[in-house]
Amino acid sequence: MNVSEAVATRRSVRDFLPDPVPLETIREILAKAQRAPSGGNTQPWNAVVLTGEPLAELTAKIKAKAQSAPMGEGMEYAIYPSGLEGRYEQQRRAVGQAMFDALGIGREDGAGRVKQMMRNWDSFGAPVQIFTYCRTYMGPPQWSDMGMWLQTVMLLLREAGLDSCPQEIWAMYGRYMRELLDIGDDYIFFTGMAVGYRNPDAPVNNFAVPRVEIDDAIRFRGF
Repeated sequence: MNVSEAVATRRSVRDFLPDPVPLETIREILAKAQRAPSGGNTQPWNAVVLTGEPLAELTAKIKAKAQSAPMGEGMEYAIYPSGLEGRYEQQRRAVGQAMFDALGIGREDGAGRVKQMMRNWDSFGAPVQIFTYCRTYMGPPQWSDMGMWLQTVMLLLREAGLDSCPQEIWAMYGRYMRELLDIGDDYIFFTGMAVGYRNPDAPVNNFAVPRVEIDDAIRFRGF
């Protein structure tokens, strides 16, 4: 698979097969991803990779926390800006609606929507989670570096026949996640990312996810 194919076939997968992913595969991918760019070669990313019983234990604890604090607790950053508007907000809402439509969950089905959201805590059935964090003093440029590292990991996963789903929803319980993962107070929790093999037949993995036309987002000069 070339880079173009990896980019074209990557998507946020929300229904995984239970097939395990070997440690050697994950280690090889993450070792390659260390070549991701970062300002001044700071490489600000840190991660904890869980599978098996450790992931099951963390999942159970977060699901219990979600029951007692469904709106989140201990968030350390805003997942979306409060002033999100225009096409940015429209795009966010549109992809959510497309997902629920693919699942046959109507707008009026609040319970169905909550049930689908709760599947985040089960990593959508993925056998592996990559939890990412960085030092608290890191700023927006270093967070951008973490994003470039995660994108590199996601494309390498595609090359290996694997899939992923970045899940910032775990940051709803940021301080608790740090406690569960034994991450010190001098760090901030960023995101989880489910990793595994996609269920190719699941409707939630097959709905169209449109992108903005290039001329609506990018201007060219001097050509």
